[in-house]
Amino acid sequence: METQIGQHTIKPAERMTGLPTQFFAKLVAKANAQVAKGRDVINLGQGNPDQPTPPHIVAKLQEAAANPLYHRYPPFSGFPFLKEAVAKRYKEDYNVDIDPATEVAILFGGKTGLVEISQCLLNPGDVCLVPDPGYPDYWSGVALAGAEMRFMPLTADRDFLPDYSAIDEETLKRAKLMFMNYPNNPTGAVATPAFYEETVAFARRTGVGVASDFAYGAIGFDGKRPISFLQTPGAKEVGVEFYTLSKSYNMAGWRVGFAIGNPQIVSLINLIQDHYYCSLFGGIQEAAAEALTGPQQCVTELNATYESRREALFGALDRIGWKADRPGGSFFCWLPVPEGHTSESFADLVLQEADVVVAPGVGFGTNGEGYVRLGLLTSEERLVEAVERIGKLGLF
Repeated sequence: METQIGQHTIKPAERMTGLPTQFFAKLVAKANAQVAKGRDVINLGQGNPDQPTPPHIVAKLQEAAANPLYHRYPPFSGFPFLKEAVAKRYKEDYNVDIDPATEVAILFGGKTGLVEISQCLLNPGDVCLVPDPGYPDYWSGVALAGAEMRFMPLTADRDFLPDYSAIDEETLKRAKLMFMNYPNNPTGAVATPAFYEETVAFARRTGVGVASDFAYGAIGFDGKRPISFLQTPGAKEVGVEFYTLSKSYNMAGWRVGFAIGNPQIVSLINLIQDHYYCSLFGGIQEAAAEALTGPQQCVTELNATYESRREALFGALDRIGWKADRPGGSFFCWLPVPEGHTSESFADLVLQEADVVVAPGVGFGTNGEGYVRLGLLTSEERLVEAVERIGKLGLF
């Protein structure tokens, strides 16, 4: 897409024209159009946590902001104390030993790392294995690297876990990277130790690097804590895990994440970031360390809030006859659309007729067709109201 001002034409680089469409921007635009009409819209379509950051973390930032040390450039790869805090959290939560000096990269939010790893590991013509459905920003990094995607179907009959045996040998010869994400966005599925063991064996056999997106690692239900890929023997040999404070501590706007694991990949991410950034503001790093090493009751309470909301939502779904499986983790629910509808036609209908925003499953990949994603990111009362509004449409 060329832009002309006067006689001068700006022609973008090919990498810019090859980027995927930002799916959520389209979703937000549709929702905002309804809000502009004065409608009372209940937005369950996005993944933006609705609760504030815990007060002790905010207080630490306020205190740290006055420290003149942080008014200067921070170290390029971040302060050692924050990496040490990450290692401490992984040891306490997962009994995984992490070397903070070589196995932790500090990120400007997890999303940044998920884009950067493709640029670090993929050349044009290389293949990246991507879950379908999956988080659309995986696609962005692959596009920027000039590489190609091959999709791994996630289906209900396999508990939304990929089938490595279904990947053809020609694809495997060219594959250099794969993404996986559990607890899963958008399906809410969780991984098992056996699956992670299979993943390590697959990576060793094929030489594929593994990127484990653990953004929802703190959110698990029914008394089951989600497991980390790094708990699996050999995991650090084959890949890294992306961890973020956005969901665990309601710090989405703070933009703090980490790549943890394989030292070579961590080093590459640090290198590419040396060319992009000069690390996070030191005050935010100190507050992030407080989040990781301070009281963890806030995480426990947040998890309980999401579980209570899940029960309220599914109670309402049962009452209108909308049958679906409860998620095992994350704050998302993956619901089948009624007969006669695509995911987009159903999402458009409930927005126009019920003032409820849901995310069409096809926006997460072709295997997302037939589903919509709802977020547990408003009060129980509003979740129930949203379902009741949809119920009045008589579709179930």
